[in-house]
Amino acid sequence: MRETFHGELDLIGRTLVDMSEAVALAMGDATSALLDADLPLAEKVISGDVQVDRLRDDLEARALDLLARQQPVAIDLRTVITSLRAVADLERMGDLALHIAKVARMRYPASAVPDEVRGTIGEMGQVALSIVEKTRQVLEGQDISLAEQLEREDDAMDALHRRLFAHLLSGEWTHGIEPAIDITLIGRYYERYADHAVSVARQVIFLVTGEQAPLPTAISTGATETALGV
Repeated sequence: MRETFHGELDLIGRTLVDMSEAVALAMGDATSALLDADLPLAEKVISGDVQVDRLRDDLEARALDLLARQQPVAIDLRTVITSLRAVADLERMGDLALHIAKVARMRYPASAVPDEVRGTIGEMGQVALSIVEKTRQVLEGQDISLAEQLEREDDAMDALHRRLFAHLLSGEWTHGIEPAIDITLIGRYYERYADHAVSVARQVIFLVTGEQAPLPTAISTGATETALGV
């Protein structure tokens, strides 16, 4: 009986890793679609979000079934609870990649990203992929030291986000209101993607240590995310 129970816990953990890989692929493809005005790639990201949702639904069903049938305690209970929290963050990361792909599709055949901010958006995409890869490693190996490193990469994403806004507000923006709104939202999508990855890492820290680290302010309040519909 206990072997079956721990087999179910292992499967839940594997699903989290699979989700991290799926949302990494989605973000990489969404960034390429955005920068290259690649409509087929944008459509791939949009249609592929269904698979991320299915993984979430499967994990939630398994976790709730374990809570009902096994009534786990101690580390096993923490595993189930942190998995339910982490899966919500990973699903949101998939949604944020989806939003970026939708911007690319909406502006096709033009690019949604003016030349003067392409470099910054490209860097944000690279940082997002670096962060989600570390998140995958954290989930797979429950590596606390690596989880703590994610905070620094999140700081790098925040700095790029500020750079993007500084350009929009500098008086040098000549592309009008609609592209400015696009870039504002795109920047926010990348920044939120990183925040949710950090939240996943903090759930792993809680799983291993039993100590709950505070969530990033934007995630704990949810105010800006709600306002932007993300």
